[in-house]
Amino acid sequence: MSFRDLRNFTEMMRALGYPRHISMENFRTPNFGLVSEVLLWLVKRYEPHTDIPSDVETEQDRVFFIKAIAQFMATKAHIKLNTKKLYQADGYAVKELLKITSVLYNAMKTKGLEGSKIGEDVSKFKFDLGSKIADLKAARQLASEITSRGASLYDLLGKEVELRELRTEAIARPLEINETEKVMRIAIKDILAQVQKTKDLLNNVASDEANLEAKIEKRKLELERNRKRLQTLQSVRPAFMDEYEKIEEELQKQYDVYLEKFRNLAYLEQQLEDHHRMEQERFEEAENTLRLMQNKLKEEEKRLLKTEGHDDSDIDIQEEDESDSDLEERRLSKPRTAMEVLMQGRPSKLIVGTMQGGDSDDDEESEDSEIDMEGDEEDDDLEDESVAVSPAKPSRRVRKPEPLDESDNDF
Repeated sequence: MSFRDLRNFTEMMRALGYPRHISMENFRTPNFGLVSEVLLWLVKRYEPHTDIPSDVETEQDRVFFIKAIAQFMATKAHIKLNTKKLYQADGYAVKELLKITSVLYNAMKTKGLEGSKIGEDVSKFKFDLGSKIADLKAARQLASEITSRGASLYDLLGKEVELRELRTEAIARPLEINETEKVMRIAIKDILAQVQKTKDLLNNVASDEANLEAKIEKRKLELERNRKRLQTLQSVRPAFMDEYEKIEEELQKQYDVYLEKFRNLAYLEQQLEDHHRMEQERFEEAENTLRLMQNKLKEEEKRLLKTEGHDDSDIDIQEEDESDSDLEERRLSKPRTAMEVLMQGRPSKLIVGTMQGGDSDDDEESEDSEIDMEGDEEDDDLEDESVAVSPAKPSRRVRKPEPLDESDNDF
């Protein structure tokens, strides 16, 4: 055991995320509990679904545990462990534990580096893709050129069989010194011409560079002048700015007035809706009261028809001389008479006022108040008149039909 191995082991376990703190003093003496816990944690970290018994109370359990760990690491991770040193659970066991921790630590480190490299490559790729389109076009052109050159090279290699014979014949043929010198002189002249041409190009490059520098200086001066002009334009106040500010203030005032009118209009619309709703409720209540009154009138009319039906029978017995037309006229006139009695207290005005439309709001409110007051009076009048009309004994006299009022016809 060395101090460096123990330090590396503790640092690697801390980096891997071991929950407990491992000190360098833990392995001075045999500590099988800590070694077994570390081994089980490392195995779970390597293969979370593995099933290894953690019972290490007896000697046989410890031996079985060490064998299971060594067999698992040998089959799954291809790591050979010394079971004897692991069983000692002292500083020598740290070397065996370091084999497993180093594999896991390197894997974690490699994964982190790959992730960072991938992120860098992606960012570089995005940057290059937007800024180097010309390079992409050049690469595409080179790819097409490589393809054409490869095809031509394939054709030339196909002719190598014939050219090989010609080449061997040319090499085998003895060289003449005069021809060689002549060819060499021609080659030297060509090379000297190329050198001169290159020098001329270099001189031209120098002149082109001078021209470009002069253009750059000229453009810099123009840029400086334009900047100064821009600063002066920004510092000068436009002539229309005062008028613009006045119009802007007036616009703000008009906007405030608009907001106030809009709020007032919304409030008035809400009040109008509430008023219409109240009027509708009053109208419905008036209709309900009229309906109740009509029902009461119908019931009273039926009751009066029943009572006067007995009177008609008595009259028919005593006065047989009267004609059938007089009897029918009397029957028609008696319900009208009962209606006249029941409709006293201005009920016709109440019905006509409710059926007419187009009145103002003040008229409607006054009529509603009159309806409420007259309704109570009419109930009392109806009760009194019903008592007065119903006879205690059937009368022997025949009453003539009374003329109908215009209010009854309107009803």
